[in-house]
Amino acid sequence: MEQPVLQAKSLYFSYDGKGNALDGVSLNIYAGERIAVLGPNGAGKSTFFLCLNGVLTPERGEILLDGEPVGKKTRKRLCERAGIVFQNADDQIIASTVAAEVSFGPMNLRLPKDEVVRRVDHALDYMDLQAFRERPPHELSGGEKKRVTIADILAMESEIILFDEPAASLDPAGEDRLEAVLARLSDEGRTLVISTHDMDFAFRWATRAVVFAGGRVIADGVPETVFRDTETLHRAHLKPPAMLGVFDLLRSRGLVRKSAACPRTLADLEAMLGVQTV
Repeated sequence: MEQPVLQAKSLYFSYDGKGNALDGVSLNIYAGERIAVLGPNGAGKSTFFLCLNGVLTPERGEILLDGEPVGKKTRKRLCERAGIVFQNADDQIIASTVAAEVSFGPMNLRLPKDEVVRRVDHALDYMDLQAFRERPPHELSGGEKKRVTIADILAMESEIILFDEPAASLDPAGEDRLEAVLARLSDEGRTLVISTHDMDFAFRWATRAVVFAGGRVIADGVPETVFRDTETLHRAHLKPPAMLGVFDLLRSRGLVRKSAACPRTLADLEAMLGVQTV
């Protein structure tokens, strides 16, 4: 049986010593997965990501990397392997220029100078940021700052990337650019875990959906199965993706076969109907 690349076992965490932000969360993450993490604000998603990345230490429970428990001596390795892109780019950016920002992580790894330069150039090319390399990050737009924070993680060459609400503050063009980057990262074999409130995006993008509520995982499975669970959606204050409603309407009117699988994208729907939508 395949071994998870990253595991959380019965994680508990509290910010005030009273209520639990995480209340016994367990989750296995496998190499190459595309996981959408959903749930209302305050459900524990961001806290969970910070524990997976090693920024926070759970009060109880453990994190395992390649089957080995993460402790003080191996926390650095966890931070290298699992990078996190924060929801608010300003919480992540610290340097005076874009190039200096992207070089910060590799330099902390004490890599040779030529390797740092190689990684920075690759990350800036990847995120189409070469023209901004000497610009102060605080002068950039929200979408440009988001690209810088993703370049930060690419320069670390992290195998697992945790995105906390990556589409927050992006305009439609920025969202399209983000999805193109996510597709490329997935094609390269990266493991991607994304916290999002966008059910339509989660449905068309993810191979797995995990739902949080009250600091616990209340659902974990194939997106269509999870999104058809009305009790889960009610508990997590979520609405089903629009594509499910469209598909169910078409099926109820006999326009698609009863045995047909629900399309996940507009292109899939076009192929199913044999027509081109506007």
